[in-house]
Amino acid sequence: MKVVLSTLNAKYIHSSLALKYLKMACNIVNSEIVVKEYTINNDLLVILSDIYSEKPDIIGLSCYIWNIDMTLKLAGLLKKVLPKVVIILGGPEVSYDPLDVMKRNIGIDYVVQGEGEDTLRALLTALTSNTTIHTIEGLSFRQKEEIIVGKPQIIGIINTIPFPYRDSDMEQLKDKIIYYESARGCPFSCQYCLSSASSGVRFLNLDRVYKELEFFIRHNVRQVKFVDRTFNAKKEHYLPILRFLATQDCRTNFHFEIAVDLLDDEVLTFLKDVPVGRFQFEIGIQSTYEPTLNKISRHNNWSKIVENVTGIISNQNIHVHLDLIVGLPYEGYMQFEQSFNDVYQLGPHMLQIGFLKMLKGAGLRNIANECGYVFLDEAPYEVLSNDSLTYGEVRKLKIVEEVFNQVYNTGRFKYTLDFLIRLHGGNAFRFYHDLSTYWEEEQLHLVAHSNKSIFKYLLDFCSIHHEKEISVCQEFLKFDALMSEKGTIQPEFLSWNQDQWIEEKNEFWRNANVVRNYIPDYIFTTWRDLKKKYRIEVFSIDLLEYIKQPGKISYKKKPILFSYGQDNTQYQYIACDDFKKIEGRDYHAL
Repeated sequence: MKVVLSTLNAKYIHSSLALKYLKMACNIVNSEIVVKEYTINNDLLVILSDIYSEKPDIIGLSCYIWNIDMTLKLAGLLKKVLPKVVIILGGPEVSYDPLDVMKRNIGIDYVVQGEGEDTLRALLTALTSNTTIHTIEGLSFRQKEEIIVGKPQIIGIINTIPFPYRDSDMEQLKDKIIYYESARGCPFSCQYCLSSASSGVRFLNLDRVYKELEFFIRHNVRQVKFVDRTFNAKKEHYLPILRFLATQDCRTNFHFEIAVDLLDDEVLTFLKDVPVGRFQFEIGIQSTYEPTLNKISRHNNWSKIVENVTGIISNQNIHVHLDLIVGLPYEGYMQFEQSFNDVYQLGPHMLQIGFLKMLKGAGLRNIANECGYVFLDEAPYEVLSNDSLTYGEVRKLKIVEEVFNQVYNTGRFKYTLDFLIRLHGGNAFRFYHDLSTYWEEEQLHLVAHSNKSIFKYLLDFCSIHHEKEISVCQEFLKFDALMSEKGTIQPEFLSWNQDQWIEEKNEFWRNANVVRNYIPDYIFTTWRDLKKKYRIEVFSIDLLEYIKQPGKISYKKKPILFSYGQDNTQYQYIACDDFKKIEGRDYHAL
């Protein structure tokens, strides 16, 4: 028999870890197994044609909130063109209501519930040998006119599951995110998460983990994203893995979801010295409002979170990504504002504003009526309102999220945002709220934006709300532009001094002895090469003083030298004496 295992990923860069596990677990079955991955952006008829060309006897489809509607349509079409094919569904989106799914979709023959490696292997074995399926755990199936419903299964000893990757896989995965797990389960029971449907954590043997991580390093993978629910659930497991990875000679970045308040002094001391870019931490804060945290069965040690996040970020070697969720119980607009400001003041490299989804199998779905939840009937079941948050407020926060992603999470406006937020009395959320109001009034939420256009929007916003500071805002925008993307974004409306100070700049670059005070290995080659690597801009305010003493604005003309390395941008003042004085020019401000 020929088996096709398939799924529709959300994006091209994603890959399905589940299908790889299933294929390896079922290889012992007397069948040919082919894995076919698509995206939700592929044409449905193209996918249908491609799967049809495999002439499969059995098709397994992996179902998630982002693909369930399209997957069910695909399953129906496959049954039309291959009426004898056996269709099996699996994944979190069908594991908790298989009866409803099978009633509404008569072409579905089986639903594998929960962790599917053992269940699918047993099912394929039964189908290929014509033996009974009635004893298979974690399986829902049709028996004449009746649907027999099973229960989601959990594999107790995950070391029995084969490593899902092979050398032959890596070429086609070179442009995709590589997913990996060293453990399954979670020690917590947060009610918005599917982890609340089960308990306990199961770990892979450390020697196995080391060997498998060496596989990725050997293949020079750009990023490995651990899907462990809480990677640092057990110190005896996670710290040896971190120590192992820290000693490797590689370019690979490893992404972990962690509970940062579980980190102790030993771990924090170790993290200070890990190679830059080796680790990336995603930390779910979700809310800082205590009644909300209590309702969702989540405990945040806030003082420890502040201490640990601040310390990790200050080391400047680990990217820190923090998460908040809009729509949790009891957290109204004002409470979310406080949660946002609490988390924002930690200065994460990225802050994700997510919107609560009433996932099948999650505890919150059981108390939806109690909290007055209104949410989408179909996937992704996103919350529209509840007793504490109106739809209008959810809609407003959607625009805040879009604006925030454009200006903060891009990392392009670090100093401009700090300046504008100070003009808003230091209330970051109020600033983003006001910016989103401007955004909506200009209907910017309805159109796409170029990188340059965002600079213009911030300048226009400043001219409306802080007209007296518009010239200073321009200087911050210029500085941010030169600090990001090697200075390639230079919006023309920012009044660059490319045509000013030309003689002074040329004199500076011609004097190699002076330049070497700033660039020790400087050798003049060509003007074109010079422009690629460096930029001198004369600012009308003392920006570096502002950076050292935030909030202090001194009106002094200051030349700043930007040096563009392969991985970062450095900046430094050029001393007035080194920026040559030429007769007839006004230098009293320098």
